[in-house]
Amino acid sequence: MKQKLPKLILTDIDGVWTDGGMYYDGTNLELKKFHTYDSAGILFAHHMGIPVGILTGENTEIVRRRAEKLKVDYLYLGVKNKLAIAQELCKELQIELRDVAYIGDDLNDMVLLKQVGWAGVPISAPEYVRSLASVQLEKSGGDGVFREFVETIFGKDIILSIVNKVVLDRQ
Repeated sequence: MKQKLPKLILTDIDGVWTDGGMYYDGTNLELKKFHTYDSAGILFAHHMGIPVGILTGENTEIVRRRAEKLKVDYLYLGVKNKLAIAQELCKELQIELRDVAYIGDDLNDMVLLKQVGWAGVPISAPEYVRSLASVQLEKSGGDGVFREFVETIFGKDIILSIVNKVVLDRQ
């Protein structure tokens, strides 16, 4: 039997792709650290024809640049209601929330985590948020947990197939 996969993968940023820290200097420069491992999660999803979207309450050029570099399909910055955005996107793509995988880590993610078919939460999130996870993850935010989420959903066989086609066959 063929493994059921999501038709859309959505993700928060701060606390998932980053460790949640925000670094400021005296000139109003803001910095975030992203883990390069997460880019493979985008690669795997795109190879399977699954679009990826970012939903974040932050509205920074940093996130926009990261999304552009990784060719993220959908980018929503400054989001107040993540469920409403996900519902709009599902309507546009003619899919249901049960067809969506979402990874988030905090209070503003909880409503959406309860509605999607695959809910992932970094181990670094508070216990009451982790209790909503249907996909068990071992990594913390900022340590490649988005990639772990995608790999866990897809399973070892699919990931190895993609690695063989995309990486090893090119060498």
